[in-house]
Amino acid sequence: VPLVESGGGSVQEGGSLRLSCAASSVTFHLYNMGWYRQAPGKQREMVAFVNSDNSTFYSDSVKGRFTISRDNPRFLAHLQMNDLKPEDTAVYYCYARHANFHVEGWGQGTQVTVSS
Repeated sequence: VPLVESGGGSVQEGGSLRLSCAASSVTFHLYNMGWYRQAPGKQREMVAFVNSDNSTFYSDSVKGRFTISRDNPRFLAHLQMNDLKPEDTAVYYCYARHANFHVEGWGQGTQVTVSS
């Protein structure tokens, strides 16, 4: 499923950003949506997930600061990031996985840079 991220940028420590992921599928509501990130020299890691049943999961490093949500009628997933820290600096990728079939997709990534 094609995915396009937007909303990345540069902020000062303590600032906020909102990432959006636009999907082009009429069956968007059947996909589990997630955000991953990859910092230079590090492996890609899961940040947050919102499943088709609206259950959510967060990595310990972002719990309490980030909020994932979905807008099914608009085929959108969002990641609200508050109280950003320099260690949140990474390329953030949107990910989609169908809840019932082995169908998945990745976005192209959007850069988030947090300066101290």
